[in-house]
Amino acid sequence: MTDISLTDLENGAFLAGMRTSKAKMWASPIKDRMSVEVLDSATIVNFIKDEEAFNVSIHDRFVCLDADRDGLLSYVELLKELQSLRVLETHFETDPEEVARVYGSLFVQFDHDSNGAVDLEEFKSETKRMMLAMANGMGFLPVQMVLEEGSLLKVAVERESTKLAA
Repeated sequence: MTDISLTDLENGAFLAGMRTSKAKMWASPIKDRMSVEVLDSATIVNFIKDEEAFNVSIHDRFVCLDADRDGLLSYVELLKELQSLRVLETHFETDPEEVARVYGSLFVQFDHDSNGAVDLEEFKSETKRMMLAMANGMGFLPVQMVLEEGSLLKVAVERESTKLAA
């Protein structure tokens, strides 16, 4: 096993190319809501192909993000989700204005009809597209990642682990 510092884990760093079974899950909770998981592209693709599991997970995530319960995600509601990933702030030296522009362009990608809000179908469609792009980038070698409890990737890993245990 490769040594990982707590700082690496808290910052969401991941190690690629681990020579271990993709179903093997080790680790321990980090900050009570995070864990280190091993997954590969098949974990994500199979989760998306299971339309029932994917749709339920997307719906549940959407409802959690929809703070005002109006059935739409505003920029502020979706921004909280994007900021929780902490990818830009953690891994790149960028100025706050540049980060805001990137988040704005990500929102535009979700808002397919350009009405200033993201509905469930737009959220599902764009999340699926982004997850497939992530799977494509991962390839077939297992990757070790820090995942937040309740995240779609965590749900995908748990789904796969349950299937393998059965």
